[in-house]
Amino acid sequence: MRKRSVAAAVAAVALCGTAAPHAFAQQLAGQDRKFLVQVHQGNLAEIAAGQDAGRHARSECVKQVGAVLVRDHTKLDADVKTLAGKLNVRLPASPSAQQKRQLAAVQAKAGTPAYDTAWLRVQEAGHRQTLALIDREIKTGKNSQVVAAARNARPVVAMHLNMVRQGTCHMPAHTGMTGANRQ
Repeated sequence: MRKRSVAAAVAAVALCGTAAPHAFAQQLAGQDRKFLVQVHQGNLAEIAAGQDAGRHARSECVKQVGAVLVRDHTKLDADVKTLAGKLNVRLPASPSAQQKRQLAAVQAKAGTPAYDTAWLRVQEAGHRQTLALIDREIKTGKNSQVVAAARNARPVVAMHLNMVRQGTCHMPAHTGMTGANRQ
């Protein structure tokens, strides 16, 4: 009986033709939609923060971590935007108001020794929150494509968290920096 209902559902979607994307969008769970929006805003915030570190950080390690964040979150966000387009999810054009305030608070310390420490702490908190969001999506998400995107992003975000853990800059060995190059 289950096979028959699945086959009927597949046939109904196939018969919808151009209405199929809309049908899939309606079936997207609220959590999956919210995940795409939040992770997109997180990517935008990380890209902006990474660019800011490139301009204002004093430590070469923080500048390099910032460059890694820009590179990786740009790639992750391209994937999120593609998936959101397929699922007819409208994404915001900028980070959240809270993310903007956090970056502004760090930017206020530009030119001082406190900048790098503040930047690392904000990055650690942000990457912890993002990992919690990803883990929740992996565990309870309904859309297999969104769950797969979360699974693919998890190791990247975990690596970023390790790079800023405990407010100290850590570049992985494969980037050419050693553990001695810390903030």
